[in-house]
Amino acid sequence: MALSRQLQKNAFENTLLWQAFTELTRLERKHLGQWLHSPFFCRREPPRILYDYLQNCLESGTPPGMESAGAILFGTEKSPRIKDLRLVMSELLAQIEHFLVYKEIFNQPETFDTRVAAAYRKRGLEKHFRQSIQSAKIRWTRQPHRHAEYFDARAEIEYELYQHLSADRRTEALNLQALSDQTDTAYIARKLRQACMALSHQTVYKAEYSFGLLDAVLDYVHRNESLQELPAVGLYFYCYIFLTRPEGEKLFVRFKTQLLDQQDQLPADELRNLYLLAINFCIRKINQSEAIYFLEALDLYRSALKTGLLLENGLLSHFAYNNIVAIALKAGDIDWVETFIHSYSPLLEKKHREASFHLNLARVEYAKRNLKSALLHLQQADYKDLINNLIAKTLQLKIYYETDEFDALFAHLQSMETFIRRQRVIGYHKTNYLNIIRFTRRLMKLNPNSRQDCKQLRQQIETEAVLTEKEWFLQQMPT
Repeated sequence: MALSRQLQKNAFENTLLWQAFTELTRLERKHLGQWLHSPFFCRREPPRILYDYLQNCLESGTPPGMESAGAILFGTEKSPRIKDLRLVMSELLAQIEHFLVYKEIFNQPETFDTRVAAAYRKRGLEKHFRQSIQSAKIRWTRQPHRHAEYFDARAEIEYELYQHLSADRRTEALNLQALSDQTDTAYIARKLRQACMALSHQTVYKAEYSFGLLDAVLDYVHRNESLQELPAVGLYFYCYIFLTRPEGEKLFVRFKTQLLDQQDQLPADELRNLYLLAINFCIRKINQSEAIYFLEALDLYRSALKTGLLLENGLLSHFAYNNIVAIALKAGDIDWVETFIHSYSPLLEKKHREASFHLNLARVEYAKRNLKSALLHLQQADYKDLINNLIAKTLQLKIYYETDEFDALFAHLQSMETFIRRQRVIGYHKTNYLNIIRFTRRLMKLNPNSRQDCKQLRQQIETEAVLTEKEWFLQQMPT
């Protein structure tokens, strides 16, 4: 079939080739060009021509086309088939894939010596092999992390050494014990890490997972104190236990001590996940009215801030910013939280910065009982973020109630309810904030002299499952 008759069905911009090509950085495209012009990697001219065409399209801002690509490759006098063009496109895409694999391999210099050792072993170069294996051991020992990948690498080194020792040397002592130990540790570390990741995902998305050999792993680690001392094993072991078993709460202290003492042995992404798992556990305990966990959560937040673990691309999310302020206020550390609000507001996304700054200063002023100042801060920002908006409205509600501004409060509750009911996707938050409105109205109508009415309302507040301001409502109840 002629190329021109397939143009509408085969838009170049929708091809895997163009999508992959445009995701390369400028430097990567330059290196790809050098790759294609090396006869070791690419011996045919058509992929180079197509590469030059696509590069020109990107640089000029001109969309690529099947017809123009065909003309560049095959000349305007011929009538190439779509199949011919597709073959060249597939060839160039394959070259890109080989180039990317090459980059991935050489972006992991720590594996280089082990790979070289394997190559030397296969060629019978014993001296070269032993030198490379020794270099691999030294390289991995010198790098700071002792995560699952570290034990994987040590197992791979031991396996290469075993392959070398076992070749025609059946009477020589082999390193099978070391190989077995490193393999076990690597598997256990990875298994526990994945189990904690699955727990986290399971909580948010209500998914169910089968954990396979996890029970056997947990039992084995429980019986081996030396394994628990390794952060790649111990931290995830303690974490899984206190997240899943009531009796595991006592392991939280051991987890926290190890996390703070040995955090330099795990990479930042793992540490961030461990901190968040522990903080979420604290919040769960707080929701079960265990106030001691305000201090535990704040301690974890402070440590994570100190090491920069809560920053992504140099920014702190406004959700974390709000949570830290709320936790610190509950823990009673007002001086620290004021410093935090001012120090970290420049690290918030610009679109959330002003609103989050004033909202959290309002919360501090409210905690200090400077209610007029709190209201002024609430009025100084446009709360475009839904949750920030609802937090601000709730704080305003509390101030109106506590200052006996009931006319303003009545109008505020009407406006707040209308706002909430117009929001389509807020789930748990919708239930929570509608409950706040409902119980505020009940408080306004309550006869403080009626013991029966007061008792009934108190019981309803205490047993309400979704009510973040439960403590405040109970404080407002007549004694």
